[in-house]
Amino acid sequence: MSIVPLISSDLAGPLGAIHLPRLWLKLLLSAKGKLPEDYPECGGGFDQMTLDGLKVNRDAAVAYVKGSLPTYAQFEAWILKQRGGKIPAAEIEASNAAIRGYNHDDATRAEILAAAGIKDDGSCLDAVNLNNLDDWTTLYNEVK
Repeated sequence: MSIVPLISSDLAGPLGAIHLPRLWLKLLLSAKGKLPEDYPECGGGFDQMTLDGLKVNRDAAVAYVKGSLPTYAQFEAWILKQRGGKIPAAEIEASNAAIRGYNHDDATRAEILAAAGIKDDGSCLDAVNLNNLDDWTTLYNEVK
C-alpha cells in the first residue's frame, strides 16, 4: 500500500525551512517502499530547491534517510551537522521565499486543476497550493 505524502511544502519544522518535512517524509516512504510510484523520492523541483537552499548534498541526504530511517528531529539535526551546527537565518528565508514564489508552468497548472475538477481561471498559480491539490486529488482517487 502506498501513502500519499500529505505534508504541505509550506510546512516547516523547528529549523524553519519549509518543504524539509515533506522531503523527509517522501524519502522515508520511499525507503519503506510506500511512496506512490509517480512521486519522485527526491525530485528536481522543491526537493532540490530545499537542499540547494540549505546547502546540503542531495545524495548524502537521500542516503542518510534511506539508510538510517531517522525521525524528523534526527533529520534536522543531521542537516545542521552538515552545516557545522548552524544555518544562517537569511539562507533559510531565501530558500523559503524561492519555494513560496515558484509557479508551475501553464500546462502543469492546467493538468492539476483539471484533475481536481477546478476551472483554471488564473486565480491559483503558486506551485505550493497546486501541489496540495494534486496530493489531495491523488489521495481521494486512491480511497474512493
